[in-house]
Amino acid sequence: MPVNCGALPESLVESELFGAKKGAFTGADRDRQGFIPAAQDGTLFLDELGELPLAAQAALLRVLQERVVTPVGATAAMPVDFRLVAATNRDLTADVSAKQFRGDLLARVSGFVLRLPPIRERREDLGILIAALLERIAGADAQKARISP
Repeated sequence: MPVNCGALPESLVESELFGAKKGAFTGADRDRQGFIPAAQDGTLFLDELGELPLAAQAALLRVLQERVVTPVGATAAMPVDFRLVAATNRDLTADVSAKQFRGDLLARVSGFVLRLPPIRERREDLGILIAALLERIAGADAQKARISP
């Protein structure tokens, strides 16, 4: 279940992630399942994690620690079980120092950190990347596709 945290409106982050009950806020005309409950028994990919507002970070931390989610407007929590993968282009350690990201959330999501260097630092990968792009663009005619200097 992929989620672009940077594209979520700040006023709707919690209802998008956790779900919402009918009548919980203006415009909530039906129960809505959030991304986290939808990822049950699967993987939730939070892209641009560093863009989450601090209030949503606190709520997400609670979900990760207690393994339960409470939809907006609900009174009862429901158990959740999912794998979390997160990505960001921000320096979250610096954001923690600047109090723009919660240190306890960073500690919780930093079980395994993989830094993917930008392409400019991986020139040896350019041939593989270009070949894959040509195949995607040209499809069956990939053998005929060429790039000139």
